[in-house]
Amino acid sequence: MKNHALLLSFAFLLLLSCEEKVAEVSEESPVQEQTGDGIDAEQRLLDLDIELIMPNPPTANYLKAKTVGNVVYLAGHGPDRPDGTQVIGKLGADLELEQGIEAARFTGISLLSSLKAEIGDLNRVKNIVRAQGMVNAAPSFKQHSQVINGFSDLMVEVFGEKGKHARAAIGMSSLPNNIAVEIDMIVELYE
Repeated sequence: MKNHALLLSFAFLLLLSCEEKVAEVSEESPVQEQTGDGIDAEQRLLDLDIELIMPNPPTANYLKAKTVGNVVYLAGHGPDRPDGTQVIGKLGADLELEQGIEAARFTGISLLSSLKAEIGDLNRVKNIVRAQGMVNAAPSFKQHSQVINGFSDLMVEVFGEKGKHARAAIGMSSLPNNIAVEIDMIVELYE
């Protein structure tokens, strides 16, 4: 009988301990619960004083973003400034390296704006998987990678380690409407 009472007491204590653990887990923020990394991408945007823009509608018969399963494919975006204009010109002819880096950062903000419009909450992002950066460049320009770093650095600023991605940085003889940079990307979401 003593063993039975001792066993019931032990089971009761174990049950109380499990309830405390459940309460601790449920008190975590939704981001920590979902991602386990504690990074709140939406808060990071606020901390970095980055305002997303209203995505422009597609200029032809395509979508800005398409979700298939837990992967989002984002079409090529250009360097949209907050005032509605774009960074125009050719690197190595009309624009300096620093202007190209800024153009790539604007392009990243444009991509994040379309991504948020597609998925609702940037905390759903598990990984920035891949990006392809195209630089409108004079034939003598050789710093394509440094230009696209403006985009890559932004992704890491917003998402931390999960913002690191595979990428290509390619020089082009021209881009639509003479924009300085065009970037597309692939994003994995939490299921």
